[in-house]
Amino acid sequence: METGGNSLPSGPDGVKRKVSYFYDPEVGNYYYGQGHAMKPHRIRMTHALLAHYGLLQHMQVLKPTPARDRDLCKFHADDYVNFLRAITPETQQDQLRLLKRFNVGEDCPVFDGLYAFCQTYAGGSVGGALKLNQGGCDIAINWAGGLHHAKKCEASGFCYVNDIVLGILELLKVHERVLYVDIDIHHGDGVEEAFYTTDRVMTVSFHKFGDYFPGTGDIRDIGYGKGKYYSLNVPLDDGIDDESYQSLFKPIIGKVMEVYRPGAVVLQCGADSLSGDRLGCFNLSIKGHAECVRFIRSFNVPLLLVGGGGYTIRNVARCWCYETGVALGIEVDDKMPQHEYYEYFGPDYNLHVAPSNMENKNSRQLLDEIRERLLDYLSKLQHAPSAQFQERPPDTQLLEDDEDQDDGDDRWDSDMDSDDDRKPLPGRVKREYIESEPKNLAPTMMAIDEPSIKVEQDNSNKSSDQHTDMNS
Repeated sequence: METGGNSLPSGPDGVKRKVSYFYDPEVGNYYYGQGHAMKPHRIRMTHALLAHYGLLQHMQVLKPTPARDRDLCKFHADDYVNFLRAITPETQQDQLRLLKRFNVGEDCPVFDGLYAFCQTYAGGSVGGALKLNQGGCDIAINWAGGLHHAKKCEASGFCYVNDIVLGILELLKVHERVLYVDIDIHHGDGVEEAFYTTDRVMTVSFHKFGDYFPGTGDIRDIGYGKGKYYSLNVPLDDGIDDESYQSLFKPIIGKVMEVYRPGAVVLQCGADSLSGDRLGCFNLSIKGHAECVRFIRSFNVPLLLVGGGGYTIRNVARCWCYETGVALGIEVDDKMPQHEYYEYFGPDYNLHVAPSNMENKNSRQLLDEIRERLLDYLSKLQHAPSAQFQERPPDTQLLEDDEDQDDGDDRWDSDMDSDDDRKPLPGRVKREYIESEPKNLAPTMMAIDEPSIKVEQDNSNKSSDQHTDMNS
């Protein structure tokens, strides 16, 4: 199929891809608070599985450079970013008006290191986009990212900074069209809203709809103005299983790829759509969830994979480990290797878990109606829109490779971590990088200690401040 994007040199789907993986070892130390469902510790658990399955040696492992204020302000309002930078648990009682204004408090609490956490996970997604833009990899992975609910001026749904929007804005510097696909159980409202009036980004969200957070994502919401028909929503009911999900996903995404022909794809892999999630109500297996990754990978278009929701953290780690293997073209064993979080995965200690016997409330007739309606919307797109640049924004400059290191690249990484029933590591998070100066200094890379792997500092975040006109 003619994808219209930059075809990857690695060839047909069975062939391995060059994968860059962004990970900050400190991300598992951030803690939303006692009893909060969002646990960044899951990122560390995922990383441990990747290490002990031997997958890290097949990827370029990069420590993201944190996003700077001006990078975050390419989407977010200055006063909101200033608030996130300044607020602390000790000062929040003096800022009640601003807490309410920016929707920070209950679902999105103030915790130690909040702003550094935002900088980290946003850095991974922008860094991944930069790496893809420069042709440094075929697939970039930032499991700490995927925080799709954050808005321009407010936090929402455990999300403070919308790393996905920032990554897409970076991709738009090189690619005329970017496709965003969201398989989190919650509607990808923040990303849809950001690009609702442009044809340069198409958003497709598969989600639970009806008396469910965030309450948006009706099938009738299709974009506005120049963006009409460039937002697609797939509203689903409880208990959807692998077969039903793929009966929608493959024909819809296949048609999107055919008519929209994106130059790059961002796939949000929220794992709260898995069976047995603490906050979810779908019935997908890990293989069924990962089939979405496998299908999009098959189009040989530059791909950014990000995390998202997922609140039964042992299953989140299982899922993102398996999907990393899918990205690499490596089938990993079901029997889990011994590792530091092995006890989380008892009593079977397997990678895969069986779906439940919950009722699938998505009837065949309903699924057929949804599919036909969305394919009808897509039939109204006569051809891929032309987006001619007046002036192409410059790429971020990368450091020359060191002989004894993998190529470094410019981007930042972040993740969401949290412990299940473990005590959080104390207080503020120690950072192991030196923030890049805003001037044009050549970045340096440094290795950090991590069991059995080498991680490179991705420290060239000289992301261009030149504005990309989405409607040009």
